[in-house]
Amino acid sequence: MRMLHLFLVGLSLILVCGFSARAQNASRLETWLGISGRQKPAAPLSAPQGLQDHVTNGKLVLSLDDSIRLALANNTDIRIDHTQIDFAHDNLGRAHAPFDPLVSSSFADSRAKSPTINLTQGATVLDTLSQTTTFGYSQLFQTGTNFQTLFNTSKLSTNSSQSTVNPSLSSAVQFTITQPLLRNFGLFPNRAPILIAQRNIKQARANFTAQVNNIILQIVADYWNVVLARENLSVQRQSLEEAQRSYDHDKKALSLGALPPLDIYRSESQVASRRVGVIQAEYSLKQSADQFRRDIGADLDPTIRALDLELTDQPLPVGELPTTDIATALSRALANRPEFEAARQQLASDDLNIRLAHNNSKPDLELSGFYSGNGVAGDQPNPTPPPPLLRSSLSDGLNQVFHFTYPAYGATLSLNLPIKRHSAEANLADALASRRQDQYFERRSNQSITLEVTNAVHSLEQAKLTMEAAKVAVDLARDSLHADERKYELGAEPVFFVLDAQTQLAQAELNLIQAQVNFQIAVAQVDHATGDLLEHRHVQIVEPTK
Repeated sequence: MRMLHLFLVGLSLILVCGFSARAQNASRLETWLGISGRQKPAAPLSAPQGLQDHVTNGKLVLSLDDSIRLALANNTDIRIDHTQIDFAHDNLGRAHAPFDPLVSSSFADSRAKSPTINLTQGATVLDTLSQTTTFGYSQLFQTGTNFQTLFNTSKLSTNSSQSTVNPSLSSAVQFTITQPLLRNFGLFPNRAPILIAQRNIKQARANFTAQVNNIILQIVADYWNVVLARENLSVQRQSLEEAQRSYDHDKKALSLGALPPLDIYRSESQVASRRVGVIQAEYSLKQSADQFRRDIGADLDPTIRALDLELTDQPLPVGELPTTDIATALSRALANRPEFEAARQQLASDDLNIRLAHNNSKPDLELSGFYSGNGVAGDQPNPTPPPPLLRSSLSDGLNQVFHFTYPAYGATLSLNLPIKRHSAEANLADALASRRQDQYFERRSNQSITLEVTNAVHSLEQAKLTMEAAKVAVDLARDSLHADERKYELGAEPVFFVLDAQTQLAQAELNLIQAQVNFQIAVAQVDHATGDLLEHRHVQIVEPTK
């Protein structure tokens, strides 16, 4: 007993330690129910791909096309958006479920003893053994036809003297066909969920294409925002250097007595102010770079995240500037925008739902017919002994069944005619209202895309004109600075005019860079509005074969 007691105590400690280890990541209820022990962890997400191929000299060197490819491979939003296609495919498989064949089987065994109350029961205490085996097969076809086959065999053994066949083996097979004649008659009402699921897959693909279109436009904008922030920092640093040179010149002039003491504060103030501008530009660049790293998945890898970005594309346009007009852009948008395809698929699904609602409002009239065969085998008294018993086996009974020695057949015509059809009428009204709502959604999408195309074309025209004007402004500001510096050196002007000219030049250079970046973004916006962005960026969405 002492050894048994020690064994039980040790087993309890082992179980407690096991539960404690599993309970670290599970609630107490989950632990006691054993849920935490049976959970399988989810497969880890794939690591970012392709980033290491663009690391050069400790920097992440990327062109705009490289950035788009990395975003397509690593962007989290794209992965999330793609799941809608997976769900649509799953729904299509689910729509085929009603037509899946079904095989069923069962075995039942029971024994019962009961006291008898009269002599006709054949025993003082009736002892009965019953065993039943059943096999079934059923399938619904897309025409609405339901086919069923049922085979069963039963063994009955009793101590009743009144039983003529004991033990007895009874077998039967039955074929049943049911065909709807009004509701659910024909291919359409039964295939409608499949057709709707197929439309939903096309709609999901169109929606995914639209979302990829949006994400690529965001990648382009974020890429040029980093370039803009980088160039802004460069201009701010150059402006600080110029202010510092002016300040150094003034200090030298002050030491020689050529400058009043109070005039030194103006140039010193400009140095401090422009140093603030440099600090702000540095942190603006960091924020833009962090957003861009998230776009391409570089923030998921700590090693890659720590690298500086070197974006190789320049904002200055090369070659002939693209031009377009609103009519041509609208025509391209109507032909290419995936939003229109998604709206068309949704309206097509609405039409199918309306037809299906009309079908469900019909009376339910069904014709059903069956044909079956029966057979019996077992031991029964021989009226002309010997032998005293006539014996037959299960195979004899099955021979009777499948040769339909004792057939049975029949047919049934049933009609269910609801007096009120509130549910069916409400479903039909919902289907009609849903189609009307989607028509308005399509019109709203048309209006939004038309406005987007118009704004994009206007932005492109504005960006080109602004860029040309900004180039002229930079040249004039540079000439003005050179003139003021020459006058200042000759003593014809105070330092105020030089500092002001430096500020004007820095602002003009920033305006030029902003105009160039705006032009690049405007080109991408026109491509996005017309649905040509994926093609122009050599992006093709191909679904993997399953």
